[in-house]
Amino acid sequence: MVNDLIRKTVRGLVGGSGPPVAFLTPKGDRGLFGPESIAWKIHADFISMMIGGISSLLLQALHPQALAGVWDHSTFREDLKGRLGRTAFFIAATTYGPVGMADRVIERVNQIHTKITGFDEFGKPYSATDPHLLAWVHLTETRSFMRSFEEYRKEKISPQEKDQYFLEMKSLGERMGALDLPVTYAGTENAIESYIPELHFGERARSIVQLLENFPSNLATRPIIKLMSRAGFLNLPDWVYPMIGKPMPSDLERFAVRKSIELIAIPVREALKDGVAAHALRRVYG
Repeated sequence: MVNDLIRKTVRGLVGGSGPPVAFLTPKGDRGLFGPESIAWKIHADFISMMIGGISSLLLQALHPQALAGVWDHSTFREDLKGRLGRTAFFIAATTYGPVGMADRVIERVNQIHTKITGFDEFGKPYSATDPHLLAWVHLTETRSFMRSFEEYRKEKISPQEKDQYFLEMKSLGERMGALDLPVTYAGTENAIESYIPELHFGERARSIVQLLENFPSNLATRPIIKLMSRAGFLNLPDWVYPMIGKPMPSDLERFAVRKSIELIAIPVREALKDGVAAHALRRVYG
């Protein structure tokens, strides 16, 4: 009963529907990465992925051209759940889906990108097929997912495994059109910092921050949403806070949020243990 309620709540957060039966076939299909990959481990945890997704959106909003594509060509501001749901499905399909599903999703997104062009808030032209912008999106997502997993999953993962994750995800980023992606955790952090001179916190970015600080939710989901939203802000690199006019989080706040996340994660992880990753494992091993 409680598990059913949690599953329904989670699906409501990201616009999901029912059990992921599409991931059960064809039998034996290992997908793009396979069960032994670090990507399967990192992407399996809903809590840390949700937190990482929020922090990656915050980072992406700081690049005027990356933000302009979303600003001009999506319903992100009116349908945040829909945006998160589409991102969640893309991650699920490319990580756990059979090869055919993953290929179709990648091709569809790449096709959509060819139609996304315009001018940013400074009048500079942009295109969603620009490898430089695609790399920014890829870097901020992979960094945010790994950082959140480290902080909120508390599963032991070696430095070598962390670097292996970025090597694995490089192949996906390149299929999306990004170039020269780093293959280590440290390299990813350095690559993100190389974008700092291009970033800008103006009215558009400020509105995205306000939207994520006041994530749309109903009365039942509001406490968990507020907590994960705050964790998303705490998941940012330290150099971001002065840029967005926020105080540096204290060690006490980080500790309090981490302990709160640990508590709510117990029933959520239990309720979602038969999710996409579990279905994909049954597909691979029968």
